[in-house]
Amino acid sequence: DFGIPFINIRTMKSIDTELADKIRHDIVVGTHSAGERLSEAQLCDFYGVSRTPVRLAIRLLVREGVILRGKGRGYFVKSPTVSDVKQAVLVLGHLESLAARLMAQSSVRVNFLPNLKTAIDTIERFLNIGVLDDTSIRNLQQANAVFHQTILDGCGNDFVDFTCKQINYLPMLAVGSMAFDRTTIGTKKGIERTLFRLRLGNAQHKVIYEAIRAGDGVRAEGVMREHLNIIIEYIELFEERHEELSLTDLISYSGFELVNGNPTKEPSN
Repeated sequence: DFGIPFINIRTMKSIDTELADKIRHDIVVGTHSAGERLSEAQLCDFYGVSRTPVRLAIRLLVREGVILRGKGRGYFVKSPTVSDVKQAVLVLGHLESLAARLMAQSSVRVNFLPNLKTAIDTIERFLNIGVLDDTSIRNLQQANAVFHQTILDGCGNDFVDFTCKQINYLPMLAVGSMAFDRTTIGTKKGIERTLFRLRLGNAQHKVIYEAIRAGDGVRAEGVMREHLNIIIEYIELFEERHEELSLTDLISYSGFELVNGNPTKEPSN
């Protein structure tokens, strides 16, 4: 017993943890570029905070490998790559698949079924409207987030959700992230193709829901893994369209800013 409730460690964010989240996010979106030199004084000025939270935030980001310690007292930015995202997606696939199986085996799974059903119905309702404007996309992503987060919350293993949160700062890894392409949804054919793809995804949601409801952990796990492996297929498709796919490109496809709650920028789809 360390004298501190475990749930407080995981759910209550300190100033330095929130600062680390901001710095990490800014590195991913390119505000701080790869190889850029950072100093405590610079970060204090940039974020308007004192040295103590900056030092603690840097210590956390160094452990994560997002910031590298340079010679002397300086630090350097290590921006994640598309390859990092693909590797992280594989990890996410195993974690969420495990969560689906554990939830199906849980004796209290019935308590979480209404949220899953509501999310599925919400997605279906917006898909039936057939519009893919920013408002519709935001609602689709929010409902998708409810579905996946409910499974993480209902699996009965706090470490699964905790581990997922360690990699959700990457595009395509945030709960509720969905891939959209403005170059295709700007045409009638592109909208129809995208809606068809999303309906297939929601059909998988329905299968996962029924498997969990029936207590079929093996089926829930298998379909969830297949559901999340599609993210890798999307990334590989995007790689075919670009001579060199960048993290910025992935952000534009994943709606990263929208999912991460930054209303000041237009959602990228």
